[in-house]
Amino acid sequence: MVYAPSCPTRRADREPRLSGSVSERAVAGGSVTSVTDAAASDPHVRVRVDRAVGHLTLDRPRAINALDLGMVRSLRAALDAWEHDPGVDAVLLDGAGDRGLCAGGDVRGLHDQIVGGEVDRAAEFFRAEYALDARIGSYPKPVVVVADGVTMGGGVGLAGHAAVRVVTERSRLAMPEVRIGFTPDVGGSLLLARAPGRIGEYLALTGETMDAADAVYAGFADHLVPAERLDDLRDALVSRADPHTATELVLLFDETAGPSSLQAARSWIDDAFAAATVDEIFERLRARPEEAAHDAAQTLDALPPTALAVTLAAVRSARGLPDLRAALAQEYGLVMWFATTQPDLVEGIRARLVDKDGAPRWSPASRAELPADIVERAFAFEPELALWTD
Repeated sequence: MVYAPSCPTRRADREPRLSGSVSERAVAGGSVTSVTDAAASDPHVRVRVDRAVGHLTLDRPRAINALDLGMVRSLRAALDAWEHDPGVDAVLLDGAGDRGLCAGGDVRGLHDQIVGGEVDRAAEFFRAEYALDARIGSYPKPVVVVADGVTMGGGVGLAGHAAVRVVTERSRLAMPEVRIGFTPDVGGSLLLARAPGRIGEYLALTGETMDAADAVYAGFADHLVPAERLDDLRDALVSRADPHTATELVLLFDETAGPSSLQAARSWIDDAFAAATVDEIFERLRARPEEAAHDAAQTLDALPPTALAVTLAAVRSARGLPDLRAALAQEYGLVMWFATTQPDLVEGIRARLVDKDGAPRWSPASRAELPADIVERAFAFEPELALWTD
């Protein structure tokens, strides 16, 4: 999530070359066997090593591979075991089924935890998830993530920080948290902050979905590989006979993404979403001649005022943060503020996923009723348990 086109340092600059022939890269039995056995206790993550590639597959296709705590821990255990394993020199992460890599975290479970007075369990999940995202972002071996199909929220947390980020013509990426009275997390605020122009504010406040071309343009992905070539890509990563970086191998299958609708809309997006407040953004959108701008205004008018105000501030604050860990720490404070103090989060999940009536009752209901210091309150909140202890 950290690396956007506007950021000059690319992942490939720090990506180690995959060294040795296939025969020389024999799998070292000890650590690989142990992590495979350990991860097998979670039925929703498949962990295996194919020659020199550690392969992780999210295996919960009926839920579009939505993450729970056990899955997060299994992914982290595999990465920890493979970091110093000489038999593993690259990691591939993908999702089972043809619907998507990962639809996000288990927000229905989050709803139940908050309603049941178990916010500490929500904090446990966020801390584990964010540690995994940071681990992927700083992993010393190249991590290739295939974000085929739906990749949203927590799925972006897995894919957006990887060394090599692959999308397909079926990919649909988004950070739609504001639509349930929440705010972008999993490092998403930093990706949004580093998107071109004011694309980040637009995506964060509307929760709109990107196709492959948009994802590459906005800095959420690096390469477009046709879905029908994904098996060939996996085979190439496993069977390579010469030393190549993972990026060089992916480039063999890369196709130029088509025109980005986000890029085409930059004039009105940059004009409107550069405004200082959500109210001013709304008024600028209404004053624009483009129908898409009017649609965006209508979207904003239906979304929770608290989440909009805090999210706008979060994306803009993230522009001044030094790295992913800092962004995750800021997000952690904000998400725990929402989970601990704000009724909109429970209400948003209820309306979309529990009762599914599509009629959330936001509190406050209008931007005019929003307390003037609401953003300051959110950013001043300190969770009982810190995200980082080192």
